[in-house]
Amino acid sequence: MPLITSIRRAVRRIYRRAVDLSHPARSPLGSSVVNCVVYREGARQYGDGDVEDALRRVRKAGDGFVWIGLHEPEQEEFTDLAELFGLHRLAIEDAVHEHPRPKVARYDDMLFAVFKTVCYVEHAELTATSEVVDTGELIAFVGADFVITIRHGGHGSLGPLREALEADPEQLAKGPAAVLHALADYVVDQYLAVTDAVQGDIEVVENAVFSEDSGRGDAGRIYQVKRELLELKRAVAPLDRPLHQLATEPMPVIGPEIRAYFRDVADHLTRATEQLTSYDALLDSILQAHLAQVTVAQNEDMRKITAWAAIVAIPTMVCGVYGMNFDHMPELHWTYGYPLVLSVIAAACFVIHRGFRRNGWL
Repeated sequence: MPLITSIRRAVRRIYRRAVDLSHPARSPLGSSVVNCVVYREGARQYGDGDVEDALRRVRKAGDGFVWIGLHEPEQEEFTDLAELFGLHRLAIEDAVHEHPRPKVARYDDMLFAVFKTVCYVEHAELTATSEVVDTGELIAFVGADFVITIRHGGHGSLGPLREALEADPEQLAKGPAAVLHALADYVVDQYLAVTDAVQGDIEVVENAVFSEDSGRGDAGRIYQVKRELLELKRAVAPLDRPLHQLATEPMPVIGPEIRAYFRDVADHLTRATEQLTSYDALLDSILQAHLAQVTVAQNEDMRKITAWAAIVAIPTMVCGVYGMNFDHMPELHWTYGYPLVLSVIAAACFVIHRGFRRNGWL
């Protein structure tokens, strides 16, 4: 099993898509505005990347939309952007600060969505302090002619997602709603990938607990995996209600043809949630089994201590009796009294030791 887990992790490293910073949609590092692109009829419209100019071109043409990507913007920087797009004032604070739970909110004719992103943290060996899951946040403002995405955290780059959408002009031509669906699908796919990766760590813990040379220090590793799994559940489980809203309730910019796509994403989320529930139950069983093993080991130690104490009690009792220094004691002045007493002590200890060995106490 450890070999299979190592191979699985090596394959994940090989096929993990790297972020290509040379892509024309990305600006140099250090700017919160990662990209600003205009799309019309599913095709990318190249320009100078100025936000205000891009929005003006879209609204002047009367079709298409602009997709702006940001990474951890400052309050002042996003305030200017919010005024340009006419975002609700409550959305400004929501966009800059992280949220504890995913949600979907309506602000007039605009949608505000919050997704929790997750990433599996590779580690050579699972320990009681290993970080298994890293979480971030993805925020999306979706209007009739714009999409604004904001990332919090060091992972979850949307570059590969943008490239995949650009490779499917028919889907991208459906407008900002198609981008929102792609974002939700991307986040849920991450959930499934991370849950599959966490399964490898659970297998490692399970094999360690039920191996012949299992130690008593496995409780720390079990608890660490369980705690990381709880962090993953906090990101996955609360998304069920927002996806249900997007799939069933009338929403601005979300047409009926897009709702079917959100239902498919909701099905994938259900699968991830069920996997996490089963993993949690399995970890509970592993922890209980480990605690039972520790209890059995402690009982065995106590039986060994009790058995040796019983054996040592025989010479202690005999020597205690003959150490009371009375003049009139049986065989006190007999020549063979001392070797006889030692022989009786040795024989009694041997009989008791053999009896304990036969009963499995020693």
